[in-house]
Amino acid sequence: MKAIMVMFDSLNRKFLPPYGCDFVYAPNFQRLAERTVTFENCYVGSLPCMPARRELHSGRYNFMHRAWSPIEPFDDSMPELLKKAGVHTHLVSDHTHYWEDGGATYHARYSTWENVRGQEGDTWKYDLDPEIEGNTALPVTNPQMLAFKKPYWKQDARNRSAIPDAKHSPQQLVFDGGIDFIDTNHGYDNWFLQIEAFDPHEPFFTFEEYLKHYNVPDVGRTIDWPSYDQVHESPEVVEHIRAHYEALVTQCDENLGRVLDKMDEYNLWEDTMLIVNTDHGFLLGEHGWWAKNLMPCFDEIVHTPLFIWDPRTGKKGERREALVQTIDLAPTLLEYFNQPIPKDMQGKALKETVESDKKVHDYALFGYFGNQMNITDGRYVYMRAARNDEVKLYEYTLMPTRMVGRFGAELQGATLAEPFEFTKGMPTLKVPAKPTDFVTKFYGDQLFDLKNDPNELEPIENETEKARLTEAMKVLMKESEAPSELYERMGL
Repeated sequence: MKAIMVMFDSLNRKFLPPYGCDFVYAPNFQRLAERTVTFENCYVGSLPCMPARRELHSGRYNFMHRAWSPIEPFDDSMPELLKKAGVHTHLVSDHTHYWEDGGATYHARYSTWENVRGQEGDTWKYDLDPEIEGNTALPVTNPQMLAFKKPYWKQDARNRSAIPDAKHSPQQLVFDGGIDFIDTNHGYDNWFLQIEAFDPHEPFFTFEEYLKHYNVPDVGRTIDWPSYDQVHESPEVVEHIRAHYEALVTQCDENLGRVLDKMDEYNLWEDTMLIVNTDHGFLLGEHGWWAKNLMPCFDEIVHTPLFIWDPRTGKKGERREALVQTIDLAPTLLEYFNQPIPKDMQGKALKETVESDKKVHDYALFGYFGNQMNITDGRYVYMRAARNDEVKLYEYTLMPTRMVGRFGAELQGATLAEPFEFTKGMPTLKVPAKPTDFVTKFYGDQLFDLKNDPNELEPIENETEKARLTEAMKVLMKESEAPSELYERMGL
């Protein structure tokens, strides 16, 4: 058996033709839908980038215990389990977070891996000319955010100077690496290939051959880097930035087509699973916001595209309504390669869902560490705000790093916590943490009816549904071994 995962970052399903979009040129996504099963109700679990990837490996929620995190010593890692079982696993990616402090234990779980340099603020090129300034970003007024972003802008400008055209872009080189793996190994058995592109994550750096498909308003300069902020810009600037995102999706579509071409050329449809997915979506002005992280978990961020071809079922060109999540992908791949699914994985293998739309979840939890707790049954989404924000929060970890740094002074207040069942007898550090709901707390609770309001524009009042979803939330938190302080903080 063989399997290929093509994973994009920040891919908004509402910009894809198979999900009803008629303004983005993406014929290969449409072609993909004709050869696979398209999932209508796929949701994230833990947000953002590395928390989602931890779920991809471990098959369980982690946002109740940890924020941005490496793989922990007690985590079950799907690619590592496959590697130990004799399945060669290979990662090729330009997702720079894999090689930073907060993600540096992921790539080593694979049999082999390839790192493509140059995305966003990747510390790659080294021209020290003081005149180099990135000038494609929106202005940032928040001083703390400005201090964080400014070095990224300069580094990104250095990196772009070494990317003269699409053929030399990190995305292209990632797919070059994936295609080379397929060319080399298509005749062999027992391998899993993960082609993972950072695009269409911001900045939306792309090229004229993709921009030509769109009307890009002239706003005096190229702007392809929105901030994590409310929308303060004119409609022309918003449309200008959205056009760059759309063009980048078109570039992603072109490279996706190269994988589909190889599936055709070598008739891999006979014995190769294909999964096309993302970690989360992205806001491009919807709800008055750019990006993610700060605002509530609106549909554009958490309701994600997912396509699966399972050669054992032969199902293609069909759609599935069952509620599924990122946590389901690890058990799906383990089951496909005839490997046992660890008891700590909360996700479910999706073979029967691909085959006949079998229900695997009644409810799905999702969210950011220290923020709102969110739940959906596929019809309603309930975003529950904290009830007692004086309750102290803690991260539980044996890997005290995050994003681009190590833990610091907070370790002075760390204690040793009793093991959770999923930590396999290992005690963890219990480290004081800060909540992240400094924006969402002003929204309060929100309940949306997706059947009548799929874009989540008008919250509704329905105490019966809130009560039902609250009880389901408590059940899933218990199954996840949520720490006691989280119940207190959320008023549960």
